[in-house]
Amino acid sequence: MSKKMLKFVTLEKHMPEKREAASRRTDFNEIYGEFETARATEQASRCSQCGIPYCQIHCPVQNNIPDWLMLTANGRLEEAYEVSQSTNNFPEICGRICPQDRLCEGSCVIEKGFESVTIGAVEKYITDTAWEKGWVKPVTPVAELDQSVGVIGAGPGGLAAADELRKKGYQVHVYDRYDRVGGLMIYGIPGFKLEKEVVERRATLLADSGVTFHLDFEIGRDATLEELRKKHDAIVIATGVYKSRDISLPGSGLGGIVPALDYLTASNRKGLGDNVPEFENGTLNADGKNVVVIGGGDTAMDCVRTAVRQGAKSVKCLYRRDRKNMPGSLREVTNAEEEGVEFVWLSAPKAFLGDEKVTGVKAIEMHLGIADSTGRQVPVEIDGSEHDIPCDLAIKALGFDAEDIPTLFGAKELEVSRWGTISIDFATSMTNLDGVFAIGDIVRGASLVVWAIRDGRDAAASIHKYLAGKQAADKVALAS
Repeated sequence: MSKKMLKFVTLEKHMPEKREAASRRTDFNEIYGEFETARATEQASRCSQCGIPYCQIHCPVQNNIPDWLMLTANGRLEEAYEVSQSTNNFPEICGRICPQDRLCEGSCVIEKGFESVTIGAVEKYITDTAWEKGWVKPVTPVAELDQSVGVIGAGPGGLAAADELRKKGYQVHVYDRYDRVGGLMIYGIPGFKLEKEVVERRATLLADSGVTFHLDFEIGRDATLEELRKKHDAIVIATGVYKSRDISLPGSGLGGIVPALDYLTASNRKGLGDNVPEFENGTLNADGKNVVVIGGGDTAMDCVRTAVRQGAKSVKCLYRRDRKNMPGSLREVTNAEEEGVEFVWLSAPKAFLGDEKVTGVKAIEMHLGIADSTGRQVPVEIDGSEHDIPCDLAIKALGFDAEDIPTLFGAKELEVSRWGTISIDFATSMTNLDGVFAIGDIVRGASLVVWAIRDGRDAAASIHKYLAGKQAADKVALAS
């Protein structure tokens, strides 16, 4: 083992320099700077190279983290990039937006007492350097195949599947209802977490690799699922889930109460230079308003931090559990608090106040009772603890569900689960329709980008096996 490793006993954990809250509140640029080479090398050397790499085990794409940390510590950066990208199609994106505190870094064996290795920051550094040095190149398949695959959805899962299939030589066509490639990475995740140029250069790389994109293309409007099945040898459904969960409370129909995704999409479109009437007329703009965001996940964190940057008068996050039980990344909670967001823990909405437009939220205090079947304590209302919170804009960040898939795709025969997601054989990612596969949130429900990437890679391997078998069967049939 290299003598450059196991430095966690003498070197403290350091993240890349984080911009001061006062300056980052005024723009949508990423909040962390770049690691200097010396600091990245130093931080990579803190890895203990443990016998059982829990960081790798708890990474959805099974990144060979100890290997590329050791290569980085030894200055072998191009090799580190090759190892990193061999298991992850978008390492620079995961390095920015993965909740490392809940995954790899949270599982680091040196975390207790010494603090974990800064895995995400080093991953970002490796791949950003690879882009700068020209090591990231378009795919060149060993041989071009006649078979084609249609991918529905240009989000992380669909793009990962497209990338893997293109490497094998398939003719890949990606269909998406948006006008840009990237899905929620472009329209849902704010620039302060993931600058859009990072996604756009990946889209360009895929196009340069021979992937064909059909944008502003909606299944059910521009073509049915059956029509696409006739055009391609296999189909991947990777549309994600976009239907916002609602909350039925008195006053829910008042103006100024908006779903989180509508709000974030308007903000991201504005940042991309689009004409956004709902932003300009103030419907989806927090400027000068008292904002209340209801929810405790990563989408809620995106909303509160976006509202701060839009110039909100005040921003409060209403969550029915406590900080310890919050589903969102604690790192994001800390960033939000630094930027001036107030968290109202153990508090839930009871009603929206106002005549035509919302003027406040009536909330009630909660305490955590006994645990339910999932092991989480159930929030219980405290009688007589109602209180009003002034509010000009209420944002509902309560999660997402699948839309009516069979109706949406014009395919009544497509089987769905009791949660409304697409049912698949988890060994192959195939649906009940021959040659139709499904991945990502449309199967597992709203989840992380890195899980969508994993699903896309797994599905690509299954599709390759399926199409190779189909081709072999066709040859046997012709021969006989």
